[in-house]
Amino acid sequence: MANISNKKKIMGAQHKLMSSISDKRRILEILAVVITGVGKFIFMDWLNWKLLFILVAICAWTSYIAVRHHQNKEILRYWGFRTDNLKTVMVKVLPFGVLSVLTFFVLGYVQSTIHLSWHMLPILIIYPIWGTLQQFLLIGLVAGNCQDLRKYALPKWGILIVSALLFAGVHYPHYWLVIATFLLALFYGSIYLQARNVFVLGLFHGWLGGLFFYTVVNRDPFLEVFGKLLY
Repeated sequence: MANISNKKKIMGAQHKLMSSISDKRRILEILAVVITGVGKFIFMDWLNWKLLFILVAICAWTSYIAVRHHQNKEILRYWGFRTDNLKTVMVKVLPFGVLSVLTFFVLGYVQSTIHLSWHMLPILIIYPIWGTLQQFLLIGLVAGNCQDLRKYALPKWGILIVSALLFAGVHYPHYWLVIATFLLALFYGSIYLQARNVFVLGLFHGWLGGLFFYTVVNRDPFLEVFGKLLY
């Protein structure tokens, strides 16, 4: 009975929080995500300031998360920074992850693009942090806010398409990444709209994304990000 009572209190607090967030704030958050995506093209792709952009983006958005958490303690759970449904979401995502890894190695073998090295280890450790932030931005703030808009409500399929197009768009012009991230966002978006958890999505995003670079794309993100500092 105590667990049921606690769940009702949590659901009540979440509903109250959802109702308190205005459409204006939701739209501004989506716009801020789009601006961050534009910044990726400018600072990472054009100016080649990959590490600087990643660090600034992490610091800026972490600061925003901290401010909103200070304003309302329930916001983290609402966004999907939660552990109570880890197992539920993990069970849903794991088969997709296993199938993806098998597909990566098949494509890599066919293309002769499998290039495994010790550089993978730090990437598989660090990239989930960046992946969690990306999931928070493009799935949490975009798909989540679109789902909860009151005046400008979108159907579920429209929410998935919008978030997937944005996610794929920031990886242009690398066609393999565009295709992979579009499909990834469709799947992750559908999972998120059912059970919000950015920890699981970010972890798989980091691991699958890191492995994808070393098997299908034949790129070394470790050198791309840290090469100037180490070599």
